[in-house]
Amino acid sequence: MNPIAQTVPYGYEPPADKRKGTLIVYDTFQRLADDALSFAAETAVLHAFAKLVLYPLHEETVRRMTKEPVLPYHKRLNRLQAWKREYEENHGRGTLAVVVEGLEGKRKKYTPMEAALRHLAEAYPSPYFLLLTPDMANLFASFNSFEEWIVKLRLLLSSEPETLHPRLAKFRHRWDVAKRT
Repeated sequence: MNPIAQTVPYGYEPPADKRKGTLIVYDTFQRLADDALSFAAETAVLHAFAKLVLYPLHEETVRRMTKEPVLPYHKRLNRLQAWKREYEENHGRGTLAVVVEGLEGKRKKYTPMEAALRHLAEAYPSPYFLLLTPDMANLFASFNSFEEWIVKLRLLLSSEPETLHPRLAKFRHRWDVAKRT
């Protein structure tokens, strides 16, 4: 065994990790352009998050939630993975850990938002921030489980919403609009 790895000076404490928490982008990624993904990464770096998790929704989930047409899951997933590779090449792997979550691809069916959030809470470090578009935030606020989850995480909205769901207005102190640099 290597003796250097076994001994440390008396009183040594490992340096505290300055990056904490997880920024989760929960979206279809149908209309989100690369600059919006870069904005999410900038926001994660600005707020010193440990991880940026991109969570693409399966077609069945989108069909049940919004009824809007969407590209097949694997095409959107491939686009996200290509963006991740490009981001890591341009910014280096050490700046921010970007993860493309594949739970919905494994399930291949409708996944309720509560189940997705439960999975993300088990898999990634807290605190949790959910980066949503205003439409997705209003949709999230319409679910019965919203009040249960809003106390466990905070929301960052990509822009100021034109209309607010009453629950979103009630919990105004738990969300904020992400600042553009």
